[in-house]
Amino acid sequence: MQEASLVINGERYAAASGLTFDRRDPFSDAVVSRAPAACAAEALKAVNAAAAAFGDWSATPGHARAALLLKAADALGDREDAFFDHMAGEVGASRDWVRFNLKLAQGILRQAAELPALMQDERVQNAAAGTQSIIRHQPAGVIVGFAPWNAPLTLGFRAIAAPLACGNTVVLKGSELCARTHQLVVELLNDVGLPAGVANYVTHAPAQATEIAEAMIGHPAVRRVNFTGSTRVGREIARMAAQSLKPCLLELSGKAPLIVLEDADLDAAAEAAAFGAFFNQGQICMSTERVIVVDSIADAFVAKLGARARAMSAGNPRDDRAQLGPLISAEAALRLGGLIEDAVTRGAQVVAGGSADRAVMQPTVVDHVTSAMRLYHDECFGPIAAVMRVADEDEAVSIANETEFGLSAAVFSRDVDRALGVAGRIDSGMCHINGPTVYDDPNMPFGGTKASGYGRFGGPGAIREFTETRWIAIHDPV
Repeated sequence: MQEASLVINGERYAAASGLTFDRRDPFSDAVVSRAPAACAAEALKAVNAAAAAFGDWSATPGHARAALLLKAADALGDREDAFFDHMAGEVGASRDWVRFNLKLAQGILRQAAELPALMQDERVQNAAAGTQSIIRHQPAGVIVGFAPWNAPLTLGFRAIAAPLACGNTVVLKGSELCARTHQLVVELLNDVGLPAGVANYVTHAPAQATEIAEAMIGHPAVRRVNFTGSTRVGREIARMAAQSLKPCLLELSGKAPLIVLEDADLDAAAEAAAFGAFFNQGQICMSTERVIVVDSIADAFVAKLGARARAMSAGNPRDDRAQLGPLISAEAALRLGGLIEDAVTRGAQVVAGGSADRAVMQPTVVDHVTSAMRLYHDECFGPIAAVMRVADEDEAVSIANETEFGLSAAVFSRDVDRALGVAGRIDSGMCHINGPTVYDDPNMPFGGTKASGYGRFGGPGAIREFTETRWIAIHDPV
C-alpha cells in the first residue's frame, strides 16, 4: 500500500486534519493507496504557492522552460515500472496501456517544449496611422488542471505541460481514483529541476470535490481552468469558471462512431473497431462505442469483429496472459450488464462476450442495436462494441450524428475521397479515415464539439488557450 501526499511549493504534505481516503485495486479489492483528504484551505495554499512562483517562472527564458520539459520527457522513459505498479493497482491498467500512456506523455512533453519558440512578438506597421503594433502572447497566471483516472499518465501531463511551457504555474487536481499515480506526474517534474511552487498537487476525498473545485477556480490568481472528464462534471466546472469569468478548456465524454462502408477493407475495419472498443477496457473518451455498418457487408464484418473479440481476454493486469485489465469498479460492470440486458430484451444479439466477474468484463460485441435501446444513446465507457446496421452512407451519417456527443469518429472506405466527404458531414472534433477512433498526436488540435466540450489541447493552438493575447501599440514611432 502506497502513501500519497499533497505537493505544495516543492514539499510533501499530509492533510492538516490527518484525514485520508483509500483506493482499492479493482481486480483484487486490496487497498493499494492512501491519500490525504485536503480541505479548501489547503487547496488555496497550493494556489498561493503557484501565484508566488509565477513572477520568476514567467520571466524564465523560453528555452530554459523547454529544456526542463525535454528533460522530463527523457526521465519518464526510465519510470515505466513505477507507473505500471501504481496504474495496475489503482486503475487496473495493463502493461500495454501503461506503455501507450508513457509514449504519448513523452510526446506531449516534447511538443510542449516547442511552444516557447512560437511565442515571439509579432510586429505590424501601419504607416497611414503612424503606429507600430506588437501582438504578444503573455503567460496568463496560475492554471488549474483537472485530470481523470482513465489515462492518468497521459492526461496528467497534458493538464499541465503546455501551461508550463507557456510560462504559467500550475496546480494539478488529481483524481481520487489514482491519487498516487497523479502525484508521480508532479514529482517527476520537480525531480528534473522545476523550481519550487511552479507545479503543485492537491488531492481530496470524493465528498470534497465541489468544495475544492470552487475554492481553486474562484481564487483571483487562477486565470485558466482545464478539465478532462465526464460531461456531467464538466458542466459544473464550466459553471464555476463562468461565475468567475475564467476561460475554461473542456474535454468531456464521447460516443465515437466508426462507419464501415460497403467498399471498406473489412479486416482493417474490424481490427480498428476491436482496438478502439476494447483497448483499456473501452475506458477512453475516444473509444469506439458505435460501429455503424452498411447492411450489405454487415454479416461478414460482424463475424470478423466477433472473432477478434473472442481472441482477447480480460483479467489480472499483472498477468501477461491477459491483454486487458478490469474495469474501474465492479459497479461499472453491473451498469454495463444492465445496458446489455436492455439491448437483448429489445432484440439485439450478443455475438461475443457479455459476461463479467466482479470488475472483469470480457470484450463484448452486440449486434442489431437500434435507437430503442439504451446502448444506442448512453455512453458505455466499457468494452462493448455496439453494431448498428444501416442501408447506406446517408443513414450511416445520420446515426453517427444522432448523439449529444462529438469527440472522435472514423470512416472506412477504399475510396479516400468518398471517406473524406463522409468525414466532413460528421459533427465531431476529430475524424480518422481508415484508422481507429482511438488515436492521438500531440502536434494536432485535440477536442470535441457539442457535449464533448470546447477548446483544444495539442499543437500550437495551445498557446491561445494558455496565454493572454495582448495588443501593444506604439504611436508616432521614431
